[in-house]
Amino acid sequence: MISCGEASGDLYAGALAAALRARAPGVEIVGCGGRRLQAAGASLVGDFTGLTVTGLTEAVRVLPRSYAMYRRLVGAARARRPDVFVAIDFPDFNFRVMAALRRLGVPVVYYVSPQLWAWRPGRLETMKRVVDRVLVIFPFEAAIYERAGIPVQFVGHPLVDLARPSQPRAAFLGGQGLQPDAPTVALLPGSRPNELRRIAPAIAAAMPKIRAAVPPVQFVVARAPHLPDALFDPFGEPDGRRAAIVEHATDDVLAASDVVITASGTATVQTALHGRPMVVVYRVSPLSYRLGKPFLKVDTYAMPNLVAGRRIVPELIQDDCTPDRIASEAIALLTDADRHARMRDALATVRAQLGSGGASARAAYAILEVAARASGGATSA
Repeated sequence: MISCGEASGDLYAGALAAALRARAPGVEIVGCGGRRLQAAGASLVGDFTGLTVTGLTEAVRVLPRSYAMYRRLVGAARARRPDVFVAIDFPDFNFRVMAALRRLGVPVVYYVSPQLWAWRPGRLETMKRVVDRVLVIFPFEAAIYERAGIPVQFVGHPLVDLARPSQPRAAFLGGQGLQPDAPTVALLPGSRPNELRRIAPAIAAAMPKIRAAVPPVQFVVARAPHLPDALFDPFGEPDGRRAAIVEHATDDVLAASDVVITASGTATVQTALHGRPMVVVYRVSPLSYRLGKPFLKVDTYAMPNLVAGRRIVPELIQDDCTPDRIASEAIALLTDADRHARMRDALATVRAQLGSGGASARAAYAILEVAARASGGATSA
């Protein structure tokens, strides 16, 4: 049984399900996910659409839907008795599910672990009680679990294998009606509706400011699936020009770009793997920010900065996430060749730390090993 709750988790879940099937062709997979997990052969108990938000106050609105999904997953586990439960990120939901399944005697593996180093480290105690193994995707995370006495394995980042464009820059941009040789800015405003409502207007308002400084610039938006069209209305410009908006092609968008403006999160890792200089932005509701900030244990947010151990990409968070600041950082990267090159060099070191590929296969092997030990069998060859 696999449970994930957002677009990035569904991407990892789909790759994991494919790797599980490659190693154990007869495996049955059920759970909560999206189109990628389903396409990999899983039978979905439910779809995560509508469950995913960011911020403390925003999460209250989805509690009824979240509880209904929790009951469906636990009910399915009672009926089918899975050999192992795999939680993929999405901790506020998955912590409740894995505790319930542990009470049913189901072994638990946490893949893409919660960001305990940044937020609510007390959750380590819960993980110590209920998790059989943690599979981490960032190298610095392993030591956190080792110190807590929790079985852990660094498997590498699954995006190392998955972040591949499907076509060359010229073909992709030409297909969108854009100029292959014009400076191109990719816009990744987030994958959750509440993210876009707070971030998209600021990014969109920066577009004409960037164009004023770099007239040939063109913009392309990587649109996450399952989002209402109205959330992308801000990406039209006052003169009638509009960013190209592309769905299910984030890697093509990134590979074809010169500079990226991206919401903080998984997209920053994907951008780093493509070696694209970026400006990282983020906003939540003012109340969520005030309530959450005292509990944060880090002074930087973007994953490339955390992996590098220093600030290599600019972060414009909350009150700093303004059209003027976004435009200023993007213009600097578009016009300062030395700065652009330095950031690309720094991102290359980040990519090297994320593993050499094969993360999904290693995770699949570890999961089957946990299931086999629990049942007293042998690990699938």
